[in-house]
Amino acid sequence: MRAKAFLVTGGSGFLGRALINRLVMFPGCSVVAPLRTLSVPFAASVRSVPMGNLDGTNDWSAALTGVDVVIHAAARVHVMKEVALDPLTAFREVNVEATLNLARQAAACGVRRFIFISSIKVNGEKTKPGTVFRADDVPEPIDPYGITKLEAEQGLQALAAATGLELVIIRPVLVYGPGVKANFLSMMHWLNRGVPLPFGAIHNQRSLIGIDNLVDLIVTCSDHPAAANQVFLASDGEDVSTTQLLRKLAASLGKGARLLPVPAGLMMGAASLIGQQALADRILGSLQVDISKNQQVLGWKPPVTLDQALALTAQHFLDSRKS
Repeated sequence: MRAKAFLVTGGSGFLGRALINRLVMFPGCSVVAPLRTLSVPFAASVRSVPMGNLDGTNDWSAALTGVDVVIHAAARVHVMKEVALDPLTAFREVNVEATLNLARQAAACGVRRFIFISSIKVNGEKTKPGTVFRADDVPEPIDPYGITKLEAEQGLQALAAATGLELVIIRPVLVYGPGVKANFLSMMHWLNRGVPLPFGAIHNQRSLIGIDNLVDLIVTCSDHPAAANQVFLASDGEDVSTTQLLRKLAASLGKGARLLPVPAGLMMGAASLIGQQALADRILGSLQVDISKNQQVLGWKPPVTLDQALALTAQHFLDSRKS
């Protein structure tokens, strides 16, 4: 990679930290990390800049000075216990207004390329058997997160057309890897404890992406001439059922998966009765993406296999329990 100055938002998050740690390894590259708290430990070469909550009024001038590429990974993501009276407005403030405010200032400061980390939820929530999402599909977002990610994409595309700012949009599927939280971490806890799980007969297909693969794709898009003004989907390129995933993850943990063959239809019905339809869709439904465009346009293939990425994730989990 040629020497560049990056601004990476969301530096305290799962993706942001991994991305910054990768970028500082390239000779001559510098990173600016706007953060709400400056206590996040980064390499000495990272310039941390204090930044309040993201909205449409942030002043980015100090952070953008001398920056070549902005990678915008910060967002308001899925909220398990929503407290906002108007969730869509709350999502728009961060995911749309703050994003476009940053992009406008970036264009005015001479930033060459803006990489927007969007979401596969722009395409939709699930795929039907035998179908896949593609980068150029007509978007069909459903929830406030997906809707506002699409609105941000559309605003950025209009801005790029008007200013000449090079825009790259990346829509990842579920991201996992060392240090992952939320449902993926819960799965590892259950498997490591030998808890019986009712997922032994799930015949769906899910696309995932390991953190190292996503970081590698973002780095490629930051430098590749053909990435400009393109949309890419991001996955490991290997799809698995929930049953297969749990068995692979258990094996990486050195455990045997105790999976009970409960029919998916029965679990889906039970989930609907208790208001957990969305969670059931993520566990029992299919979501597959086609990343062939990445190879065709960028010559990019995931450098880490699914099994390798799961092994790294499991090893970090086990190591963290020893410390």
